[in-house]
Amino acid sequence: MQLRDRIGRRLKLQDLHVLMAVVQAGSMRKAAAQLNTTQPTISRAIAELEDAVGVPLLDRNPHGVEPTPCGRALLDGGVAMFDDLRQAVKNIEFLVDPEVGEVRIGSGHHHAPSFVSAVVERISRRYPRIVFRIVSMEMTGQLENELYARNVDLLIARRWGSISDEQLSFEHLFDDPNFVVAGTQHPLARRRRIEPAEVVNELWTLAPPESPPGMAILNAFRACGLDYPRATVLAILPEVRMRFMATGRFLSIFPNSVLTASTTRPDYKVLPVALTIPHIPTGIVTLKNRTLSPVAKLFIEHAREVARPLAKHQR
Repeated sequence: MQLRDRIGRRLKLQDLHVLMAVVQAGSMRKAAAQLNTTQPTISRAIAELEDAVGVPLLDRNPHGVEPTPCGRALLDGGVAMFDDLRQAVKNIEFLVDPEVGEVRIGSGHHHAPSFVSAVVERISRRYPRIVFRIVSMEMTGQLENELYARNVDLLIARRWGSISDEQLSFEHLFDDPNFVVAGTQHPLARRRRIEPAEVVNELWTLAPPESPPGMAILNAFRACGLDYPRATVLAILPEVRMRFMATGRFLSIFPNSVLTASTTRPDYKVLPVALTIPHIPTGIVTLKNRTLSPVAKLFIEHAREVARPLAKHQR
């Protein structure tokens, strides 16, 4: 009997689920506690799984267990398989009732409270029973890991460089220019032209210079022969910086999507500062070989609609 036939007849989803739990927990004892079963039951499931595939799947050591190369390969396929099953169940739910479902969106801190929230607001008005899970992280690499692990369905993310990973697909939505902004009560709010040297010593609230947005700002000031502004408030969360900017005392720099799509933005004024900050492409990132649920596809359709005015504004 060929391997694929033996696996098709003898491999059990429950045993694969047990293997995933053991590897995640690091030991059979911990996995048994998490699955509310006994350690002999866990050991028997692993033994049956190893017998089905014909190779060892776990290496035992004094500190617990870890997957063999064959075990890791099976786990990678298992994650994709369980994700496909979960998506199939979602498809059935959507066919039974097209107004329910769940979509999980990964997003950076800039887009979560602005662009992503605008898309969610648009969909939820028409489909109030759809659930939206928003996972917000600053680093694009962290978000991509969530996508690889299938903890999110898609990303709304900036592309700071070219995407070299052939597993990922990037659909461009809009380029996101950055602007120097101030509260309407700031003394510079009425100026028609401002040189970068005039604002570098003002009170600032900015993203940390080691973050991707901070690096873009740093390079823009260096291009003018200036250092990074000595920010009084450094915060990665845009809501924090917007709060200080709204007092009329602080300057800040925000992407256009935050300024136009945010539902909680205060009164502000874009300052005419001759500072060139590169436009960062923003788009939808998905796994190429992954089937999206109908609700995820619905989110993408509405994301394109919300992005259209932003793209038009650039032109």
